[in-house]
Amino acid sequence: MISLKNLKKILTAFLLILTLAFVEIATNSQIALADTATNPTTAAEVFSANCAGCHINGGNIIRRGKNLKQKALKKYGMDSIANISNLVTNGKGIMPAYKDRLSEQQIIDVSAYVLSQAETDWK
Repeated sequence: MISLKNLKKILTAFLLILTLAFVEIATNSQIALADTATNPTTAAEVFSANCAGCHINGGNIIRRGKNLKQKALKKYGMDSIANISNLVTNGKGIMPAYKDRLSEQQIIDVSAYVLSQAETDWK
């Protein structure tokens, strides 16, 4: 028999997987639309099309503490273009890799955009 504690863990894992699947579908749809309609060229457009699904206004809908605010970026060693670019390129944990979706320049540009937005608290 499954205990209540184990049931909660199973349900939490299921909801996380379901959320990630939804985000992946939404992201891929946005990419497909961006590629066919208007290919995003500015860093803000790249962020909007590829990152804002999880990181709207620098937040994080999956893990609140792992947001794109300046304090969190510093805490997790993501306070440089190089480190953010590496994370965006290769992914980590539940964050997917974007090396096959974005060009190297787009990754660098969006990384710089994230840092500049963090400096102004995403206003």
